[in-house]
Amino acid sequence: MGFFDKIFGKKEQKESLDQGLQKTKEGFFEKVTKAIAGKSTVDEEVLDDLENALVSADVGVDTTVKIIDGIEKRVARDKYINTSELNRILKEEIQSILVDAPQDTSYIDYELPSTHKPHVILVVGVNGAGKTTTIGKLAHNFSLAGKSVLLGAADTFRAAAVDQLNIWSQRTNVPIVKHAMGSDPSAVAFDAVQSGVAKNVDVVIIDTAGRLHNKIHLMDELNKIKRSINKVLPNAPHEVMLVLDGSTGQNALEQARHFTATTEVTALTITKLDGTAKGGVVLAIADQFKIPVKFIGVGEKATDLLVFDKKEFVDSLFGGVK
Repeated sequence: MGFFDKIFGKKEQKESLDQGLQKTKEGFFEKVTKAIAGKSTVDEEVLDDLENALVSADVGVDTTVKIIDGIEKRVARDKYINTSELNRILKEEIQSILVDAPQDTSYIDYELPSTHKPHVILVVGVNGAGKTTTIGKLAHNFSLAGKSVLLGAADTFRAAAVDQLNIWSQRTNVPIVKHAMGSDPSAVAFDAVQSGVAKNVDVVIIDTAGRLHNKIHLMDELNKIKRSINKVLPNAPHEVMLVLDGSTGQNALEQARHFTATTEVTALTITKLDGTAKGGVVLAIADQFKIPVKFIGVGEKATDLLVFDKKEFVDSLFGGVK
């Protein structure tokens, strides 16, 4: 059992995941139940209804097609599949398409690479996705795992973002580097990393202003921030983490698509899954991008930011289905 498991316990993490996915699970299985109502075998009509259920659960068209194709092949092979077996088969097909999805377990137990110090994480995304809250939760969890943390408030456009990060800094007892509102964000990032090196901290987490992928000047600014960090610490930032709001469903998928096309992203975090029935978008994002989903947010507590485990995610979604 890892250090982090000892602090929170696997049971507590599993309960957080189960509760966080409750709305998605209820909405999804309600649609699946309707799809097979009054049917004894899986036929073309059932598959059409199932396809609609998957798409409306925000699994995404491309990923849904893969799942339905897999089930169709099994129906063709086995000739007769009872509808009572459908949940189990659906679970197996979802697990099979996620086999190839990238999974990076580097943050399990909140461990960090030993090849460099500090480890610099640059956090990006649109306004309202939950970037600043995610940074606060990361700071809390890294601290809990015995790591020294420093925060950089490079969102100099929004006073509330700096205030919010400041509150997390006080709550988690970690230092913060901030400048006056309207300052050059790349200067804040530079100073944060420089301070992190001087203090010999384990991890520096830098907040950035919410930006839309189609605002060229904002994307250019992001690249300027990266270059300023690189001047202090070659090869940094070591992680560019895109935070996506899971409750926006397919919009999150589109944001991921555009952001990854415009700037280098190495990790994804999907937030706000507890208040939505659109949690199927996690499956779509995990399946369609060559970038690992590293964290998911399933509640308000800092410990509700969970390291993403694709097997456990599917198990929670299909709780009780063998």
